[in-house]
Amino acid sequence: MSDVLGRGANDASFRDEDWYAEEIGAVRFVDCVFSEIDLTEASTNGTTFEGCTFHNCRFNASIHRATAFVGCDFRRTSFFNATLDGCKLSGSVFTECTLRPFTVVGGAWSSVSLRGAGLAGVDLTGVDLRDSDLSMADLTGVVLASSRLDGATVRDANLTRADLRGASVDRVDLSAATLK
Repeated sequence: MSDVLGRGANDASFRDEDWYAEEIGAVRFVDCVFSEIDLTEASTNGTTFEGCTFHNCRFNASIHRATAFVGCDFRRTSFFNATLDGCKLSGSVFTECTLRPFTVVGGAWSSVSLRGAGLAGVDLTGVDLRDSDLSMADLTGVVLASSRLDGATVRDANLTRADLRGASVDRVDLSAATLK
């Protein structure tokens, strides 16, 4: 296991592995499948995951700095108390994931699908969410200050008490969301 964490992998599958508190550096994982992987308290720094699938994984209390999850598929994956600092999640899809509480510090999340996600109270200040799908998401009390939401879909999203100060909302149909 530690060998693959030091060199990365292409077209590999990983199942039922314990990567608890592992430190993963600037390596690449391309088109890999991760099932039932425990990444609790793990850290990544400059790691790239491209076109990877994460099913039933645990990123609980993990820290990710300048890490790219590009075009990844997250299903029933938990990010409870995780930190994403300057991460790129462009084109990734989150389905039935636990996304709170978690900490987000900036990042590029363009074209991300967070359809139906529970993000109530999450601080997404300054995050680039251009062309993302936030349909049916619970964004109650979310902080989107200075975020880029241009072209985002918010159909049936709950934006009650959301902080949109300074957010760019060009081509966003806010009338399709719940605003209070």
